[in-house]
Amino acid sequence: MAIIVNLRYTGKDGSALRFAEEMITSGTVDKIRAEKGNLRYEYYRSVEDPETVLLIDSWEDQEAIDRHHASEMMNTIAILREKYDLHMKVERFTELKENQKDDRYIRK
Repeated sequence: MAIIVNLRYTGKDGSALRFAEEMITSGTVDKIRAEKGNLRYEYYRSVEDPETVLLIDSWEDQEAIDRHHASEMMNTIAILREKYDLHMKVERFTELKENQKDDRYIRK
């Protein structure tokens, strides 16, 4: 069962967006996406709060997250978070099983 983690990065004067841009342009995002068990790693800008960027991070299971947290990527991310003086809020979800989905509310 996939684990989805939403991380909201908040900073000042556009620092959260600059952080996400550097994560992408430095190749760090591509390296994370190539890690075993990574299903999704995408940044989004908030329409309501221009100082917040949302990361949707999805992994196959807890073992994949644990490997990621033990990897050198976490040191790179920590350095960039400090560089841009970001604060975070984290939410964690598990993917619904097929029989738990309510498809009548989802337009495909």
